[in-house]
Amino acid sequence: MSVLRKLEADVEIEAPASKFHELLHKRLHHVSKASGDKVQSCELHEGDWGKVGSIIYWNYFHDGKAKVGKDVIEAVDEENNLISFKVIDGDLLKDYKTFNYTIQAVPKGKGSVIHWTMEYEKLHEKVADSHSMLQFCLAISKDIDVHLQRGN
Repeated sequence: MSVLRKLEADVEIEAPASKFHELLHKRLHHVSKASGDKVQSCELHEGDWGKVGSIIYWNYFHDGKAKVGKDVIEAVDEENNLISFKVIDGDLLKDYKTFNYTIQAVPKGKGSVIHWTMEYEKLHEKVADSHSMLQFCLAISKDIDVHLQRGN
């Protein structure tokens, strides 16, 4: 029996939505520069940065452990500052049959609101919901904001 879940959360940042999205879309490898305590590396394994179908490999530190992940870019909507990923390999798939996440940067005043959506299917009912991963991603968004404000 599959257990489908969806988590969503917003975080306000000072950087413009277009700048935040541009970093995630075309300069994703800068995430490790912006949030080095959480993300040690982000490497392109196949395709081109920001292109649908490209495969990204992550080394990150979450819940007190070094972890890895491999994602494919599923969708990019430049007009709406949106990018979607599907996890295809790595530590998340030890507990989840599927795991997808979408990040949308929405302009708000001088800054923006970053909206995270995580949709996943648990392998079984005893697997915890991924609230800590959502908080992890919100914290990375704040780190990216600081990085962008410094002119990077």
